[in-house]
Amino acid sequence: MRTANANLMKEINLNNVRQVMKRINTATKPQLAALTKLSVVTVNSLVKELHELGELFEDLTVPSNGGRPAQTYRYNYNFSLGLVIYLKDKEGQVLISATVVNLENEILAKDEHIIPVFERQFFCDIIEHSIALYPSIKVIGIGIPGQVVNGEIKVSSHHELTGSRMIQEIEQQFELPILVENDVNAAISGYCMNQGEEEEQYLLGLYFPNRYPPGMGIYLNGKILKGNQGMSGEIKFLPDMPDWSLEMGKDTFIDTTCRIIQTLNAVLAPDKIVIYQDKVELEIWTSAWEAYQLRHPMPIYPQIVMQDTFQEDFEAGLRWLTLKSLEPDLVELH
Repeated sequence: MRTANANLMKEINLNNVRQVMKRINTATKPQLAALTKLSVVTVNSLVKELHELGELFEDLTVPSNGGRPAQTYRYNYNFSLGLVIYLKDKEGQVLISATVVNLENEILAKDEHIIPVFERQFFCDIIEHSIALYPSIKVIGIGIPGQVVNGEIKVSSHHELTGSRMIQEIEQQFELPILVENDVNAAISGYCMNQGEEEEQYLLGLYFPNRYPPGMGIYLNGKILKGNQGMSGEIKFLPDMPDWSLEMGKDTFIDTTCRIIQTLNAVLAPDKIVIYQDKVELEIWTSAWEAYQLRHPMPIYPQIVMQDTFQEDFEAGLRWLTLKSLEPDLVELH
């Protein structure tokens, strides 16, 4: 038990040094000791290990109070890379986007492919090509319009994916950890990151794609709330929903959206609801929503924010979640 605790403490200290170096980029050992509140002896050992692994580089030497010059170390943001790949509908075809990103969230490469229908082998070929070019890829983040339960895609707006065990097969083929996130969960994560929302905030994201059912993401205390088997947010299963595959008039869309908000507010009472849609102009929506609140008074209503940044937020959120999955999940010592 003592050995286990010592190993865990070492991993916690190692991660402490790693996080500080990620944040400040360069530092000497005495600076690291001051910032991490670890002893210089401990920092010496940890820096030696990180340098041998290639996670830290030796950088310039700098004067140190009359003594011999101190060695500066620089963090290697390319030590671990993430492959972020997603698919979306584009004018009746399938767009597959693949991005390689480093630990500084810097995009090293980005490729997009458009194919008539989704092909699993083509998807895997893109992954294989990316890993061949960037062997430091240590995680694959996959964004899909749907939900995965125990390796099986249970719900998806792409019918060819429904019932597929593609994610599980990719994990086995490439022997890398896979992070899977649906589009709206990634988007609300990206929104919160881009807007600098406090972690204590409680937000919902609603996404209304054209000719597809809407989806919802729940962001609470800095995390996405997944629910039983990841199925929270499947608001298309609410009663009395219209046929989302048909053309919808503005009045029908407004009435349906207002009823959805009222239902979500009664059950979840969020601080803010971010709505991604391009069916109704902001002025028309605002007027209709104010009138709806007068007809259906509630003790509190959330702040409603209309956004047209879904793609930007989705991509940013998927990159952030993928990189976050590379951070060690350390158990606290008691």
